[in-house]
Amino acid sequence: MVINFKEMKTNKSILRWVFYLLPIPAIVLSIFVGPAADINWLEFIHHLFTQIDTEEFALARSIVMDIRLPRILLVFLTGSVLSVSGAAFQAIFRNPLVDPYILGLSAGAAFGAALGLSTAILPVQMSAFVFGLLAVGISYFMARKHGQINIVSLILAGIITNGLFTALLTIVQVFSDPFKLQSIVHWMMGNFQHAGWTSFWSALPGASVGLTVLFFLRWKLNVLAMGDREAETTGTNAKRLKWWVLIAATLSGSAVVAVSGIIGLYGLLIPHAVRMVFGVDNRTTLVFNATLGGSFLVFIDDLSRTLTSFEIPIGVFTMLIGAPFFIWLLKKSNIGWEQ
Repeated sequence: MVINFKEMKTNKSILRWVFYLLPIPAIVLSIFVGPAADINWLEFIHHLFTQIDTEEFALARSIVMDIRLPRILLVFLTGSVLSVSGAAFQAIFRNPLVDPYILGLSAGAAFGAALGLSTAILPVQMSAFVFGLLAVGISYFMARKHGQINIVSLILAGIITNGLFTALLTIVQVFSDPFKLQSIVHWMMGNFQHAGWTSFWSALPGASVGLTVLFFLRWKLNVLAMGDREAETTGTNAKRLKWWVLIAATLSGSAVVAVSGIIGLYGLLIPHAVRMVFGVDNRTTLVFNATLGGSFLVFIDDLSRTLTSFEIPIGVFTMLIGAPFFIWLLKKSNIGWEQ
């Protein structure tokens, strides 16, 4: 059997371009998905180019520009952030079983956002970031022993942290007035039902800053993945670099959780799917995590708002997909007490 390496390289190159361009069809096609049967979309596209203003065109334009487009962009941003943050956490902790949800970031940020909404002591985004970082810090320091982080200990620490901040979130619910309580309940389920331009613009600054830092540091994630001692032999300050990555991933993660709520295990699923296709080089896989993560969550959101006559919270879908995948990873990794 003769292996054609040139053909394999060509196929890999085509696949890369497919992943690069994936957001374009995902976003464009999702604009036409939804309960608007009375609108003739072919005529709407025609009006876009002819600039003929009619009552039907004005309605379609309002649906697209004010309802669907901001939601789709926010969903894409959320999926990209959760995927990239999950890949960054897995690199610095050298652990394939961690993501923003497992480390407690999602629960901590949701609690912070709910606290900011109900008390107005801190702005919602700032409160989400502070408590998201606190949650990850608690998980990190609980799992760290003698300078090492045990895989089982980190998962158990994440479970404890999630439980702690979920309990605190419940306390906020108990003392909140009924109008604010409804928004907090939507957060806990992961929901884009009330997404709009305000939500998108409020999440964009923190998410953009965090993602930018992670993309500039993506080649150093390969160094951290080798271990602290190996990283320091290259002249890298491993502890300081870890904190930069930790803060950037938490900043971007908390920014989207504050508007989307708890979307479980998504940051675990996508990084593994990308690694299965493109390997472990973070210089390229972080980009593909952003494109695939955003596009796939847009697809899940399309299902959540069209599968039934009522909207199913998107967090339900990600948990239904992510939970079996997490179990498979546990079995594959053969993690036990000997770790």
